[in-house]
Amino acid sequence: MKLIRFGEPGRETPGLLMKDETRLDVSTIVRDYDEAFFADDGLSRLKQWLKENGASAPRVAGSIRLGSPISRPSKIVCIGLNFRDHARESKMEIPAEPVIFFKASSSLVGPNDDLIMPKNARKVDWEVELAVVMERKCSYVERDEALDYVAGYTLHNDYSERVFQLERGGQWVKGKSADTFAPLGPFLATRDEIPDTRHLGMWLKINGAFRQRSSTSEMIFDVPTLVSYVSQFMTLMPGDIISTGTPAGVGLGMKPPQYLKVGDVVELGIDQLGESRQKVMAWQPTSVETVSPHRR
Repeated sequence: MKLIRFGEPGRETPGLLMKDETRLDVSTIVRDYDEAFFADDGLSRLKQWLKENGASAPRVAGSIRLGSPISRPSKIVCIGLNFRDHARESKMEIPAEPVIFFKASSSLVGPNDDLIMPKNARKVDWEVELAVVMERKCSYVERDEALDYVAGYTLHNDYSERVFQLERGGQWVKGKSADTFAPLGPFLATRDEIPDTRHLGMWLKINGAFRQRSSTSEMIFDVPTLVSYVSQFMTLMPGDIISTGTPAGVGLGMKPPQYLKVGDVVELGIDQLGESRQKVMAWQPTSVETVSPHRR
């Protein structure tokens, strides 16, 4: 199955994308694609419902906005420097163990939503990535059993502000977590849709020109290894995301480095996981009325 969420930001409805590109509304059986859904064997129940009710399920117009296919998870775990070609590009040694950092779940947006430049940003970069979504709670899982805990896979652009990430001290998370910095989707493909993630083509374009063209075959640590490794340090909850790293071609690695500017259009895709598109927009202050506590 291919899981989608559609509708206005913050008011998305769960659905399914069929092989003929038809979209189904499944809100009569699913409240949302969230931790509770996956933990309650939601995928199996949805699959059975589809067999019995797919022909009569309400259709959804293709013009309606897609949101992130996953409602806000408990965490987004990211893996750094996990592609051999990216390590060569960065002139860094192959890591002996996966490099882990976090991305705030508030950065999640739909696959085709605008990228909003953060306030004071100067070096916003792109990173096409394969994201893994967990189905079952797990900790200390062995590599050979790791995929049994995976719900499926989705396309992710791990946007980064390199000044915040690398030039201002502290941890990487603050350069990764701005609003709109995690466009996800267009859909979550369940694990049976993609039984082998080792040879998926990946690409990303800026204003129509290729910047990243690679394959998951360049990954240093594969999906089962990453799931097992991360589970040694934290409990992975249903709906949690592990983003598995990016290949060569990021702006930081270019000579000289190049970064996004307002008006740029970013397009990206992974084999069997569709494509997404973001337009870079300027940050604008939000008008918020503040009230003195003495006047309440």
